Amino acid sequence: MNIKDDFILKNIHEGYLVGGMVRDFLLGKNSQDRDIAIKNAESFAKKIASDLDATFIVLDSENKIFRVVLKDKENYLDISELQGKNIEEDLLRRDFTINAIAYDLANDKFIDITGGIEDIKNKTLREIREENFTDDPLRILRAYRFSSVTGFEPTDRLIEIIKKYISLVEKPAKERVHDEIMKLFGGKYCAQTLLKMLDDGILEIIFPCVKDMQKVPPNTHHHLDLIHHVIETVRQIELQYEKSEGDIREHLDKIDFGGYPRINHLKLAGFLHDIGKPSTWTIEDSEGKCIWSISDGTDYPNNKKYRHRFIKHDLEGAKMVVPILKALKFSNKQIDYISDMIRNHIYPSSVISSPNLDKKVMMRYVRKMNDNVIDNILLAKADRLSAQGEAVTNEMTENNISGLNKLLEFYIEVKPTLAPLPKLLDGNEIMKLLGISQSPLLGEIIKELYEAQLNQEVNTRDEAIEFVLKYNSK
Repeated sequence: MNIKDDFILKNIHEGYLVGGMVRDFLLGKNSQDRDIAIKNAESFAKKIASDLDATFIVLDSENKIFRVVLKDKENYLDISELQGKNIEEDLLRRDFTINAIAYDLANDKFIDITGGIEDIKNKTLREIREENFTDDPLRILRAYRFSSVTGFEPTDRLIEIIKKYISLVEKPAKERVHDEIMKLFGGKYCAQTLLKMLDDGILEIIFPCVKDMQKVPPNTHHHLDLIHHVIETVRQIELQYEKSEGDIREHLDKIDFGGYPRINHLKLAGFLHDIGKPSTWTIEDSEGKCIWSISDGTDYPNNKKYRHRFIKHDLEGAKMVVPILKALKFSNKQIDYISDMIRNHIYPSSVISSPNLDKKVMMRYVRKMNDNVIDNILLAKADRLSAQGEAVTNEMTENNISGLNKLLEFYIEVKPTLAPLPKLLDGNEIMKLLGISQSPLLGEIIKELYEAQLNQEVNTRDEAIEFVLKYNSK
């Protein structure tokens, strides 16, 4: 296998291939992350676009970075101006040795002046120069991202540099931070990287909610304190993903929003699923009387006989996460997904605990969660497996996981036959039917009609009309 077997690169005989594709090739991975560094990048990019009958795009006019997008809209080539007098100077300005390897497209040979190839063999993440991290502090976060993706161990010197400049990680544009977060959560070694980030103090800089999460201790239902529980939830999602196949793996690998696969978003949702707990934390005595809450501002009573409660933490967390993600430049669709996962992370376990569990109850759940059924059930399983306090027996865990698996199997079975619920009446029709105008009442009726459809209590237009008339007469 040759790096120039790539159908685009095989016809390019100028410049230097750099970055991800070179690293991934040496790791034995397929990659479409084609980056070329060359002098006179703009004219070269325009020529390549013309040769390939592709589209020329300016990504960054100041730093002279251009993109050539092929007609299939999937394959592209990024072309940037060579930094410095030659390729060697360019490579010395990069972040890590594993990313400072170039492939000379004119002479078909690798250029490695920092020992990157050896570091790849040794699974080591090594810095090039300290000043490179002050030039672009995003590289601090990138160190953790590459640890998450590759599993490589940072050198002691790199850790020293990171800790020295860790406060600078807030400086880069939040759009760039967002991309690094999403790539980090897509890594195979994300959970173990989050533990490193926690120890190094960077996790609470990126996610300020971590500071409060660290205050919540283990309890009878959780063998871990809260922050370690949510990181363990991420690890359990990773384990499920590695074992997944067929429809489930295909679903988790889909890019439906935000430019990244669902699995990346699901692991982030797993990390954030309990952010509502600190603000809803109360402690009850053996008689069920609340004897302490977070608002008391005093140390909590540390008695194993007392029960820790987090009432409606799912709803609180779903609200709290919105401004956090907005500040990090997440899209509305990304925020809706993660907020929905947090709001409903207890829902699947509630469904399987129903005293009248049948296909009708399960179908209502499937209808309500829509495209997010697989994600939601996997999150619920991960949450259960991450909470193994002394009050949680092996039988309780096994019954929960068994029930969630059956709910997932039901969904996989009925999924091919599912069709969207028909809109039996729209808002205008309801207003005309009842002689009302736009109002909170209209919204309430539309919501209740939808719930009735989910429960299969209303299935036809006539039944919808009857439901609306009866509802209005209450």
